[in-house]
Amino acid sequence: MTVKTIPAIEDMTGAQRIELMEELWKAMSQPREEYEVPERHKRILKERRAAVECGEIEYIDWDEAKRQIRSQIK
Repeated sequence: MTVKTIPAIEDMTGAQRIELMEELWKAMSQPREEYEVPERHKRILKERRAAVECGEIEYIDWDEAKRQIRSQIK
């Protein structure tokens, strides 16, 4: 699959969608200088770190996070 021949996502088969995601992931996983972190992302991370440090929020285990999410969507 090349960029010039990519069909509309709605028209892709499941296998084509997976292939596209894999190619995108490979491309995005490569370290590149042009992937500058937006200032708004840096600001959000700084705010969250401050909230953790002052005890306003805390980290939870991934298994606990999944349990909480599943209980909210049932």
